[in-house]
Amino acid sequence: MPKIVPCLWMDDRIEEAVRFYVSVFGDARIINEEKYDDAVPGQKGKVMTMSFELEGQEFMALNGGPIFKFNEAVSFVVNCKTQAEVDYFWEKLTADGGTESQCAWLKDKYGLSWQIVPEALPRYLGDADPAKANRVMQAMLQMKKIDIAALERAYAG
Repeated sequence: MPKIVPCLWMDDRIEEAVRFYVSVFGDARIINEEKYDDAVPGQKGKVMTMSFELEGQEFMALNGGPIFKFNEAVSFVVNCKTQAEVDYFWEKLTADGGTESQCAWLKDKYGLSWQIVPEALPRYLGDADPAKANRVMQAMLQMKKIDIAALERAYAG
């Protein structure tokens, strides 16, 4: 069992959300689910928690109700090798009500924030040549979904 597991407070849709996340990522699985028992009035038989794994990272989802909502203070970064990978995750995670934001950020249909980041981006931004890094930064600031070819053009000058 991992020492630290992010817990996602969900508003009564954890089964749907967990199945969605598992369907998006190739290396993913549901580990287990626990149901409420008689001790919680009106909840008996409903799923209380689900543990699942995405790309080796374990998560727990809690059926906590509408008290707390996700916000951008916490996001999950998906590191991508290729533009096809960026496009895939962007399309899947913005589908059916997700929203695009700036500079590789998006919210999925459950309100969870993600950053879909090509591996080239931090490499270009961290370049020792400040002019190259600045051109890449300026290009990125104009984007929602990251376009690797546009970053490469900015990097090359």
